[in-house]
Amino acid sequence: MKKVIIALDYDPSAEKVARLGYDVAKAMNASIMLLHVVNEPSYYESSAYSPIMGFVGFSAPDILEIDRGLYNEAQRFLDESKKHLGDDNIETSVLEGDFSEAIYTIIENSHADLLVMGTHSRSGIEKLLIGNLAEKILNRIRIPLLAIPTHNEDK
Repeated sequence: MKKVIIALDYDPSAEKVARLGYDVAKAMNASIMLLHVVNEPSYYESSAYSPIMGFVGFSAPDILEIDRGLYNEAQRFLDESKKHLGDDNIETSVLEGDFSEAIYTIIENSHADLLVMGTHSRSGIEKLLIGNLAEKILNRIRIPLLAIPTHNEDK
């Protein structure tokens, strides 16, 4: 394995996903890319965030209306995550758009060998309406996926 991509969201479980992904990559002597996909602003309006790996949330109330601001905040989140992991050699990437499409694209373009991401294990009506991102991605990619269950995390 030469390259591991660790996909992070703003859920407090991102710390667990980042740490486990980092440990796996280091054990394989692989390079690491932290990835966050910025979705449309309305996705962020309905969510509340707790401090995650030093990232305490958005810095301005109007940031949700500014696409560039979302991108900048996502980059700040990845920079804080990188600092938390204590490794200056970690690459970061912020993509915009549909989560599964963006993740598929970065995997193809970066020639990654492993994708690490958390799964919130939705079930029932929530899965029907929202879908399961890990399942969508797994059905498209040609590399292994390390899906870290996060549904029982204390938040």
